[in-house]
Order: sequence, then C-alpha cells, then structure tokens
Amino acid sequence: MKISKKDALAWFEFFSMLPEEEELMTKQQEIIYSTFAQIEEAIDHRNDILISEIKGLKTVKNRTFFVGSESKFPKGCYSCLLGTGLSAIRKTNKCNIECKFCYNYGELDDIPPIGEGLWEIGGTKFYEKDIDLLLSTYKKPTGISYVYLEPFMEIEKYYSVIKKFNDAEIHQHLYTNGLLATEETLKALGEAGLNELRFNLGASNCSDKVIENIRIAKKYIKNVGIETPMTPEFFEAFFKKKQAILDTKLDFINCAELHLNENNIDNYYGENMYICRRGYISPVWSRELTLKFMKIADEENWDLAVHDCSNYTKFARDLNLSSKEGKWFGASSYGCEFSKIPYESFLPILRDESFQFLSEEELPEGYKPGELIF
Repeated sequence: MKISKKDALAWFEFFSMLPEEEELMTKQQEIIYSTFAQIEEAIDHRNDILISEIKGLKTVKNRTFFVGSESKFPKGCYSCLLGTGLSAIRKTNKCNIECKFCYNYGELDDIPPIGEGLWEIGGTKFYEKDIDLLLSTYKKPTGISYVYLEPFMEIEKYYSVIKKFNDAEIHQHLYTNGLLATEETLKALGEAGLNELRFNLGASNCSDKVIENIRIAKKYIKNVGIETPMTPEFFEAFFKKKQAILDTKLDFINCAELHLNENNIDNYYGENMYICRRGYISPVWSRELTLKFMKIADEENWDLAVHDCSNYTKFARDLNLSSKEGKWFGASSYGCEFSKIPYESFLPILRDESFQFLSEEELPEGYKPGELIF
C-alpha cells in the first residue's frame, strides 16, 4: 500500500504512545512497513538527484560510490567490499573523548575489557603468542582493522602485533581520533608495518593538532585518510579548514553515513530520520551532505578519493562477507540495531511540511484508525 503522509503520521503518533511490550497486529505492521517504504523512497529520490549532479562519479562494482583517484581508494575498503571482509581486532576499551555520534555514547566507562594481555579476533580471545597458531590454521584474510575504542590510549601494545600480521602480508588499517598521536608513535606504527591509518577528524571538530598529525602520518604510513560520520558540524568545520587539510596530502576521505543506535539516537532528537531496508536508522541529512561534499571534491578535482560509505555500502559489505563465509544465498548480518523500533523518531519527518511522499493512496478497508479489531 502507498500510505499517505497524513495517515502515516496519525498511526505513528499512536504507535509512539504504546507500551514497549505491546504486540502489534499484522495489519499494523503492514502500516509501519508501508510508512518506512514511503519515507525511504522519497529519500532515495532526493539522493538520486544529487548523485546525478556528480559528473565524475565512480563505483566499485556497483557496491559503493566514490570520486577522485582510483589508486587512492582505500585498500581496507576494497577488502571490505570485494575481499574476505573487515576482520576486526579489538584491544582497547577506553577513549579519551566522548562524541555525540559514538555508538558507545553514555557507556564509555562501562565497556568490558578484552582481558589483560589478550586480543579479540573474530570474537575469540588470543594472546599474542597464539597469532602464529591462528595464521597457520585459518586462510589469511585480505585485510584486518584495529577498532574499539581509541588505540592510542595504549598504542605501544599494538606494534608487535601489527608486525606479526605485516610479516604475514595482511593489509592492516587502524582507526583513531588522532588527538593522542605523536610523531614518535606514528613513526613506530609505520615501522611496524601498518598499511593504512584513518583519522576520525570529526571527533575533534577538525582540530589543528589532528590535521598536523595527518600530515606527520603521511611521512611514515603509506595510506592515510579521514573516516568520519558525515554531520553538519563536520561539513562546516571541514570547509573552514579545507586547504590546510588537503595540504596534508592525505589519500582518501571516507564519508560514513551516520547510523544510530539506542546509545546515541537521543543526541539527534527532532531530526528527520529514515530507516534503510528496515535496518539502519539515519538522519536524512547525513548522506545528502556526503553527496554535496563529493560534488565539490569532484568539481575542484581534489587529489584524493572521496568515498560515499553509505547504508547501501554497509548492506553490500555484509552481503559480500556472508558470501565469502559460504552462508546461504542472500544471508546478511545487516539489520536494525534497535530491540524495539523508536516510532517517535519518525514523527519529525512525518510532521515536516517540506517533506512529501512521491505518491499516496487511501488506506484499504480495514486499515483505517478505528477499523482494526484487537
């Protein structure tokens, strides 16, 4: 059904008042999914218009979009989208800052430790001495990434592990907000064999210190770039310091579409939201800003790659990984990160007079308020 925006709003106002444990009827679920489809269709239409305006747009086998230099497109992303996925290695359970877009917002002091002397690889705990056994048992991945939370809180513990994987000729990248990095530690990472370093420049609001650390990192590490959730704050701060950032000679900028979970969604209360394939919930402005950002990069011919790491890209990533793992046809771990859909989060977009569905129909018989029988 092509539910009207007016009917969708009336129903979602009702759903948002229901007790959390309330079970929904099948027809109510149909109304919810029709509303989500209507919103997503309208958002996709708007984004398709923005995409059509980017003359130099390129794809990675239709799994994601980017502009700029193909040679500078991050190898870690190729591994994610075409290889054996993004194998995450976890070690550090602390961070030096708290960002409103962080998936662990509000619980940074309660993140469980991995364990003294241990590393989490593929959900399993390993001592460093176990890595040789791991490498001799499994087919080596095309790439691995160091995540969770800020590695530079204890970066000295990473060097020997990075060297082990470098000796095994596995591509490695590491994420950081960059505030704690120094020339000494960046040099040590390069000497250990780190292939790629990604700075979350939005975490520091484009701090001059982090911009300088990007420049320093390029002296010692082959591939250096930015990976940041695209927000209005980052968009504005970046263009205030655009030239200084580009002058670092970084290789890529990954513009991640911000998706929300139960920890951080309240930080974006009142924003227009949509849900992608009944999976990730995102503010509509995140990908819109990414596409505008890419258009500027393309028109100004920046000497780097700018990647649209969108919800669609995340969907393609999970399909690729499931395929490489030999799962059944169509299997994917992509899905909604909420135990209960936050209906109230979709009220702003349904109340926004400037946002319209592409087409609408009257609700079928039996679906109108007052007609459903409990």
